[in-house]
Amino acid sequence: MKTLTLETAGADLVYDVRGPLPTSDGRPPLLMIGQPMSASGFAALAARFPERTVVTYDPRGLGRSVRKDGRTDHAPRTQADDVHAVIAALGAGPVEMFASSGGAVTALSVVEKYPSDVTTLVAHEPPLITLTPDGPAAVRARARVREAYEKRGWGAGMAAFVAMTSWVGEFTDAYFAQPAADPAAFGMPTQDDGSRDDPLLSDRSWAVSDYRPDADAITAAPTRVVIAVGEESENLLTARTSAAAAELLGQKAVVFPSHHGGFCGGEFGQPGKPDEFALRLRQVLDGAA
Repeated sequence: MKTLTLETAGADLVYDVRGPLPTSDGRPPLLMIGQPMSASGFAALAARFPERTVVTYDPRGLGRSVRKDGRTDHAPRTQADDVHAVIAALGAGPVEMFASSGGAVTALSVVEKYPSDVTTLVAHEPPLITLTPDGPAAVRARARVREAYEKRGWGAGMAAFVAMTSWVGEFTDAYFAQPAADPAAFGMPTQDDGSRDDPLLSDRSWAVSDYRPDADAITAAPTRVVIAVGEESENLLTARTSAAAAELLGQKAVVFPSHHGGFCGGEFGQPGKPDEFALRLRQVLDGAA
């Protein structure tokens, strides 16, 4: 694996290349992106594609990529410019892409702005909460997460986030009537370390979940776009956002094994099914599913 740094006006972008360029199999490189997940989150999945040249990267301001633009927000269109720059730096033509969570939102923006960059995009559980039928309630639920984080710190914020993302169905009055989630009940710290810069719990990533894809631009692009959803996510928030995104593009979401992090091993505390996930991803990329 080679680790490289691409210097741009707004950030120094660090990316990893597993395998040769040009590729040895004649297929495009396979680019895997997330947000706020960095390249480290794709180690298990990348290892299951030994025959492919796989590229991962850290979005600006996350992991090893240092931003120089003086901003703290994670705007999909800005990140789309970064991904475009990385693809250009590879010098290997358009790529195939697997993108998850906020990375899937960035990837949709890439297809809008740079339609010749990607041949096939598998967008896994994009958290586009304003597309859901209960969008205003979802926005309110998101605000409660930030409020808990601002008032009581990381543990309280993460407990509120888990409560939001594990709620089944639309956000009803019953959801908002619940007492504040107890971080101790989730094995999370109850003490406040004073930091308020977490990209998931602050408002720094609200531009991601507020994003509204340009359906006309995406469907007009030559890119084959597949919206993917985890089988264990059924009726949870990210499954509902995936269904809404697929509907916006005139398709149905394709079911993948496991949950929102189903491509991960046990490195983040909630093991997925990386073997089964990789098999499904290979089938979809090959056009067999």
